[in-house]
Amino acid sequence: MTEDKYAYISENYKRIKYNIDETAAKYAGGREVTIVAVTKTVPAGAVNAAMKCGIRVLGESRIQEYLLKKDEYSAEAEIHFIGHLQSNKAGKAVAFASLIQSVDSISLAREIDRQAAKHNKVQDILIEVNIGTEETKSGVCPRQLEELISETARLTNVRVRGLMAIPPNDSSERYFEAMNTLKNDISEKKIDGAFMDILSMGMSGDYMAAVKHGATMVRPGTALFGKREQ
Repeated sequence: MTEDKYAYISENYKRIKYNIDETAAKYAGGREVTIVAVTKTVPAGAVNAAMKCGIRVLGESRIQEYLLKKDEYSAEAEIHFIGHLQSNKAGKAVAFASLIQSVDSISLAREIDRQAAKHNKVQDILIEVNIGTEETKSGVCPRQLEELISETARLTNVRVRGLMAIPPNDSSERYFEAMNTLKNDISEKKIDGAFMDILSMGMSGDYMAAVKHGATMVRPGTALFGKREQ
């Protein structure tokens, strides 16, 4: 009965996977793209149904919500933290996240480093870029990106793996192109401790455009699970 209830997720997943594969084949030499399923407000049963279809990485936006659902998740789930992270909650995120995608300041990076040391862990992170320089969004502005990466990459228990962005809703394709350029520029500088192998961008409405312009991770939610209840 549960499987029938969530049968639509399988069809959604197949469509997303097909669109990604086709776009990557056309524009990106067949580059592998990881689907990070955004689970905000999604019940654990639906999340597990998605994992049965092939989803392996879950994107958690709220620490408290994750802690309430985590015991119901499949043990195979890899958890990324993708929401805005306050420094006083960094320890909780470090405890469960294989990747923290939303680091936007050196103070937050230092707190993650401190908490990761307590867990005897090197925490993989992405630097979040406010590519549209929007006042309402988190992220470092592009002109300060290199400095932040250079400072963060010197931390012992943090490993910079690349960039993340949530571009403006309008003309997102040009912002994706700009993000790819930023990633490539930083990569060419060969900053010690910055690996720059991940570019996380693109959500339900624009993930194909993101793949076209270099995304190695996309973060669909509604396209996979349907419209949120709240």
